[in-house]
Order: sequence, then C-alpha cells, then structure tokens
Amino acid sequence: MKAVVDKDACIGCGLCTSICPEVFSMDDDGLAVAIDEKLDDSVIDSAKEAEDSCPTDAITVE
Repeated sequence: MKAVVDKDACIGCGLCTSICPEVFSMDDDGLAVAIDEKLDDSVIDSAKEAEDSCPTDAITVE
C-alpha cells in the first residue's frame, strides 16, 4: 500500500500528521506530503484513519 496527498485539495490543516506522523509530514508550502515508499504494515491502520479523517478528502491510501 502507498499513501498519496492531492496537493490541490490539501488545506494544510495538519490532521494527518497528528494521526500518522510516520507517513505524513508538512512541506515548506504548509501542505501535507506522504512518504514516497510502500507503507509498512504497522502504519496502514493509522494511515487509513488519516485518510478517513481528512476534511477535504485529499489523502488516498491504496
């Protein structure tokens, strides 16, 4: 599985980074980014929670 953030939809609220800092961080523009690698099984549940919690549906975990 991999996480992707749609930068056009992201509003930079930081909710994803508070839920799953192992996968998500904020870039210099104040928008979320996801690690560019396959997700470890230990973080999939929290990455999915971040996806479900995103107020703008900017996160996809697939």
